[in-house]
Amino acid sequence: MQPLMKKKIEDITPYGNDKAKKEQVKDMFDNISGTYDLLNKTLTFGIDRLWRKTMLRALKKTDATKILDVATGTGDVAIAIAKKIKSASVMAIDLSPGMLKIGEEKVKKEGLTEKITLKEEDSENLSFDTGAFDATTVAFGVRNFEHLEQGLSEMHRILKKDGRIFVLEFSKPKTFPFKQLFNLYFRYVLPKVGKLMSKDDRAYHYLFESATAFPEGDDFTRILEKVGFENAICKPLTFGICSLYIAKK
Repeated sequence: MQPLMKKKIEDITPYGNDKAKKEQVKDMFDNISGTYDLLNKTLTFGIDRLWRKTMLRALKKTDATKILDVATGTGDVAIAIAKKIKSASVMAIDLSPGMLKIGEEKVKKEGLTEKITLKEEDSENLSFDTGAFDATTVAFGVRNFEHLEQGLSEMHRILKKDGRIFVLEFSKPKTFPFKQLFNLYFRYVLPKVGKLMSKDDRAYHYLFESATAFPEGDDFTRILEKVGFENAICKPLTFGICSLYIAKK
């Protein structure tokens, strides 16, 4: 009997309908935009903020001031960057108008409209000039690219020479009991709570499926280097539930 082939991340879609993956992702985030921030805090127990702080500490060690935040969602990373790096200007982009609308309200409330610009963009076909940014960040967004290498190639293109990419993404713990707890929570508990709060039956099943299929660790650093990045590294966080990837153009 032939072994079952593991699905590629590009083949994992939110709804499994005839729409392109990026259209399904856009629909999904529009559907859950109203409850997204509350769900994030609830379902990650606030640990996602610690992961973002780790990424921001790494970013601050560079001289980056012009920063592109890809798949910004409701703008949490962009807002954190603008607060932590006083000289920074942030272009924050996302596919979902629903998420961006909430992000705009948060940016305005924080008094950061002069430092952060939010824009609807396709991450795989960016409108920005080559070499326009010092750094690019993406938190839990690369799983959603329809064509992973194309999206990463675009992020490489818009960076200046020696610019850095910072990627936060879910990964799978390898040791007992964290591996078993991760599978139990992400496969069974998280989708049920997500459905109850967001009224979207598929969104948080998709999170587990895409996190499971994502080419993590050395597999992802190899992809970064394949599209042109150098010195790609992976830093596992919180027993390997999440990983921070950093690479240089």
